[in-house]
Amino acid sequence: MAHIDAGKTTTSERILYYSGKNYRMGEVHEGNTTMDWMVQEQERGITITAAATTLFWKDHKINLIDTPGHVDFTIEVERSLRVLDGAVAVFDAVNGVEPQSETVWRQAEKYHVPRLCFLNKMDRVGADFDMSVNSLKERLHANPILIQLPIGSEDKFKGVIDLIDFKAVTWTDDGDGSKLLIGEVPEDLVSIATNARNTMIEKISDYDDTLVEKFLSDASSIGKEELKRALRKGTLELKCTPVLCGSAFKNKGVQPLLDAVVDYLPSPLDVPPIIGHSPDSPEREIECTTDFNEPPVALAFKLASDSFAGHLVYIRVYSGIVKVGDQLLNPRQSRKERIGRIVRMHANSREEAQSLKAGDIGAVIGLKFTSTGDTLCAWEKKVVLERIDLPEPVISVALEAKSTVEEPKMLEGLNKLLLEDPSASLRTDPETGQLLLSGMGELHLDILVDRLLREHKVGANVGKPQVSYRETITEESKGEGKFIRTQQQGEPAYGHCRLIISPLEGLGFDFKVDCPETDIPKEFHKALQEGVLEAIENGPLAGFKMMGIKVRVTGGSYNKDDATEAAYKVAASMALREASRNSKPMLLEPQFKLEIVTPEDFTGNIISDLNARRGKVMNMNARGNYQVINAEAPLAELFGYATDIRSKSQGRASFSMEFSEYSPVPNKVSAEILARMGR
Repeated sequence: MAHIDAGKTTTSERILYYSGKNYRMGEVHEGNTTMDWMVQEQERGITITAAATTLFWKDHKINLIDTPGHVDFTIEVERSLRVLDGAVAVFDAVNGVEPQSETVWRQAEKYHVPRLCFLNKMDRVGADFDMSVNSLKERLHANPILIQLPIGSEDKFKGVIDLIDFKAVTWTDDGDGSKLLIGEVPEDLVSIATNARNTMIEKISDYDDTLVEKFLSDASSIGKEELKRALRKGTLELKCTPVLCGSAFKNKGVQPLLDAVVDYLPSPLDVPPIIGHSPDSPEREIECTTDFNEPPVALAFKLASDSFAGHLVYIRVYSGIVKVGDQLLNPRQSRKERIGRIVRMHANSREEAQSLKAGDIGAVIGLKFTSTGDTLCAWEKKVVLERIDLPEPVISVALEAKSTVEEPKMLEGLNKLLLEDPSASLRTDPETGQLLLSGMGELHLDILVDRLLREHKVGANVGKPQVSYRETITEESKGEGKFIRTQQQGEPAYGHCRLIISPLEGLGFDFKVDCPETDIPKEFHKALQEGVLEAIENGPLAGFKMMGIKVRVTGGSYNKDDATEAAYKVAASMALREASRNSKPMLLEPQFKLEIVTPEDFTGNIISDLNARRGKVMNMNARGNYQVINAEAPLAELFGYATDIRSKSQGRASFSMEFSEYSPVPNKVSAEILARMGR
């Protein structure tokens, strides 16, 4: 996991080569890597979809997923971290921690994933090992423990000093890097390496009481196995992060990285049992242990369409063994799923298997009802694992089929793409009737439209990108909804509810039925929630989805003979719409964090341009001869920013951006937006 262009895919390709999985090394710039197998990835030289493979290193089986670094594809990192036990965070040694590095680090923190740090590109001009290590402390608040030092840097980088073994590991510049030369530490680095090793031992001693005593009496008596054992303990407890370095592109440092994966990252037996909940009583927790003899429990974390195999569902098995022919339960759908075929994935190629055991990752063919985040479990052990958090789309484009004949085909293709990528969504604008495709950024939408054309052979007319605004409320308000259909009007139906809505901090959603069962019986509570969720999709101001709302159903009435779920759903929708109209709604817009790297001469131009875009400079700091500007600005003002920043800096400034939060739109701007929409 890493920021874009830090070298994840190149590192993955070297890992596959040295582990014997591949017979050749692919190169990103040549468009022939194994892990970037999609045409769009090879053309653009970026990773778009997380590719999974299995390899062996020193009698250990390793499941590897190479994730994208671009902020638009953050869902791929999210769902990969949800199912993996450890991560290698790759950093560009020239830039240290970059914006997307922070995002993936936070995602790993959320899922309690132990990490290694690999400072890549030590051969590049400007590579700075010490600066990169300091950025881990300052920007990620990490506790890095250096287990390697570089031997030289930039064009003089030739290897690393292994501080655990106190040996120099070097590689020759010719050849494929598979031959390691192990020797003594160079004389001019002995003093620096000795100090670094003592610091390392002191830090590692914190995780083993017996080492503290040895360190205080005689540090030289500490054996390397003791050090590894204590460092592994600290890493698994998320108290520290071992740091390694190298240059994947120049074939240096990858084998020691693989050794470190085996030595310090967890096996499925090292991680605590995953906790699920009973589908019948969500407050009851159920433990799922890594045990082949337990009933099977697995999480579907990714869907993919395959032109030959059809529908592939990637699963991580947490308990038991999933076998071909098994009948498993999908508790969310309350449906049986039959395991038709099992395959182990190697990027986009497949290898048939008969079973997947606890700790394994693979793909299943033949599932009909399962989607991203669903649990598959045995009938005798019904359990629901925590679903994967999906990010909110922030940008939309209007789509139109090139002919009415192609419209059904276009919708079918889009629905298949959305099954694979739950961070995108599709809706029809209630005012214009236009079909709106929403995603995480302009690149994300470009890729989806490109895949629609290449994979599903459907061309579409695409409108200009539009910001996906949201709506919220600023005051508490009441609403009442009543849906009554008499016998004269058709099938009798009765639903009636009263509710109160109020602002909720954090822009989430909270729903509760707070009335006696005599008013509204419990079997209709789910229908009420469904009605409310349907209504918040279209806000009162301009039809945007509503956020930051707390809903309390306070009462209603019940007609035993005519009450139906559909009627209560409609009544809840009506009540919410009435309440939201009177709650002083306001527009929210997506704010983006920017990191701009510019030569000092152009700093003034760039800051004044940011101010004109309603931007806010948060801080600035020097990095060599460059200034790094951290700022925030609304997405609406950032269309075409790449071209503008180039023209304002003679092509010498660069920037990266990532979604930060939804925040209120200023009144004047809000009035202009609503006027443009005819509201």
